[in-house]
Amino acid sequence: MICMPTSKAGRRYIYRLFPTMVVYILFLFVAQWAFHHRHATGLFIYLLAILPALPLIGSLAIVGLYIAEESDEFERSIIVQSMLWGLGGALSVSTIWGFLEDFAKAPHVSTFYVYLFFWIFMGISQPLIRLRYK
Repeated sequence: MICMPTSKAGRRYIYRLFPTMVVYILFLFVAQWAFHHRHATGLFIYLLAILPALPLIGSLAIVGLYIAEESDEFERSIIVQSMLWGLGGALSVSTIWGFLEDFAKAPHVSTFYVYLFFWIFMGISQPLIRLRYK
């Protein structure tokens, strides 16, 4: 069973985030399809490349809206702290990998993964932060 947030701000967060992620998946498929089947050129390739990033940027704005709308100070604090851990983790991994690429000739990894690492570290840190308060 999916655990739904109990606050109005939490429910609005879910109702905003879900369609944003659907649009992300749609834009990603459109961009992938266009690059592989239509062999886009010129300015169009830049527009296609940016297209899937737009909903991801929107998801960060949605988190900001949630923080602004959440009336429970404890919940807001948990989210802000977990975002800081997410940012720290993502920046740490990307910095280490950057040095590995530069000095140890490690294979290149797309910078898109910084966004993914942010959410992974944020997700890992949230329950750990909550444990601290029990």
